[in-house]
Amino acid sequence: MRKTSLRLMLGAMLSAVMLVTGCGGQATSSSSSSSSTPAASTTTPAPAPSASEEREVKHFMGSTKIKGTPQRVVALTSESTEAVLALGITPVGAVMSGLGKPGDPWHPHIKEKMKDAVDLGDENQPNVELIASLKPDLILGTKGRQGQEKVYAQLSTIAPTVFSEDLVGRWKINFALYSEALNKKAEGDKLMADFDKKIEDAKGKLGDKAKMKVSVVRFVAGKTRLYLKDTFSGVVLSQLGFARPASQDIDEFKKDIPKELMAEMDGDVMFYWVGDYSGDGSANKYTEEWMKDPLYQKLNVAKNNKAFQVNEVIWNVGGGILSAELLVDDIVERFSKL
Repeated sequence: MRKTSLRLMLGAMLSAVMLVTGCGGQATSSSSSSSSTPAASTTTPAPAPSASEEREVKHFMGSTKIKGTPQRVVALTSESTEAVLALGITPVGAVMSGLGKPGDPWHPHIKEKMKDAVDLGDENQPNVELIASLKPDLILGTKGRQGQEKVYAQLSTIAPTVFSEDLVGRWKINFALYSEALNKKAEGDKLMADFDKKIEDAKGKLGDKAKMKVSVVRFVAGKTRLYLKDTFSGVVLSQLGFARPASQDIDEFKKDIPKELMAEMDGDVMFYWVGDYSGDGSANKYTEEWMKDPLYQKLNVAKNNKAFQVNEVIWNVGGGILSAELLVDDIVERFSKL
């Protein structure tokens, strides 16, 4: 369950790096942390601690001591995998990308960089024995996956382990935490400043089109879901200045709707993806049924041909800084054609 008090305090803890003595990578007693969007550094950063120095990183499972700059990193979420790659390190192992599968575990935009990484299975049940065999010097995971939280203590006996709170709308906060754990705070601040500049450049290209109300929807077999503001795409859309329909202008993650509430899908433009996770076409059939329904045909997005299918990897499950950059590009390109 999300802990609001922890979210409100993470930013302060992520900016505090303490030199400590002693050895080991075990977590100490749990403590609260706060959250804030990382900002670009305006002063010359202090040099990173040397390989012989220890740092204490506070996170959502407690406090972990990390020596120097980790090189053998294990990433247990898609967003942490993207963070590690963006910061110039290839994980020795990672869980499958959100839409990965055995034999083809990585999303297309990271596949080449991840060709030498070991697939550690599903993020809800990572292979702990395989993780141990890789002899990592840092493990990045999340409290937002119960399967990971259950093995946190076990993971901490393998290597220093740092957990984010969850994987909804806090990708920028989590990126700051991962940068801290990797001893690459200055590099992380620079990457985030570059991303924020990309956002400002995109705003200039979008112009008045950024005033349009954007609806975000997912269809899977038997279920239609509105993606609200506390989501990966919701955070990016908000930073770009887009408004949301009243039904989606909520600081929460999602809302599932029946056909009777189909009007809540409407907006000036609707972006949607189809989660055909079973591969049997049932999700596509379900989507077609909704879009042929008379209630759907009454929506502005239907009458004005403003409903567009998008790539779920980029709009949802990628979840990290690399996907965010691609999402901004996709949004700018799509609105340039409206």
